[in-house]
Amino acid sequence: MKKINFLKIFWFSLVLVLLAGILLGGAGIKKSYAENNSNGDSSYGLDASAPEGIKNAGGGGGLPAIIGTVVGAALSFVGVLFLLLMIYGGIVWMTSQGNEQQVEKARNLIIAAIIGLIIVLAAYAITSFIGEQLIS
Repeated sequence: MKKINFLKIFWFSLVLVLLAGILLGGAGIKKSYAENNSNGDSSYGLDASAPEGIKNAGGGGGLPAIIGTVVGAALSFVGVLFLLLMIYGGIVWMTSQGNEQQVEKARNLIIAAIIGLIIVLAAYAITSFIGEQLIS
């Protein structure tokens, strides 16, 4: 019988739970709020306190709203992934017990996570800048 690698199972399970939460998490909340709301307003009361520019910015949805939602979900997932990689790298480093290979592995993992986060944030900033220039 093969030895089960529990770390691989843990990461696989965690990714599945996160993806399920991202894809299915908000589906029931909006519906139940709209059902319990007496006047049928699905804005969660935000229209009363939002400035006029923000109220009219959505335009009722469409492709830009969908793209914005997908990008927001992806950035949230990247943030969670970055946090998990940093925690995992820290645990590997702390449990290395002076083993230079383990320390180097943890250091490389942390550095790679930071570089990946910088690349993703730079790509988002460039995309946001170009999008703003095209819209205005």
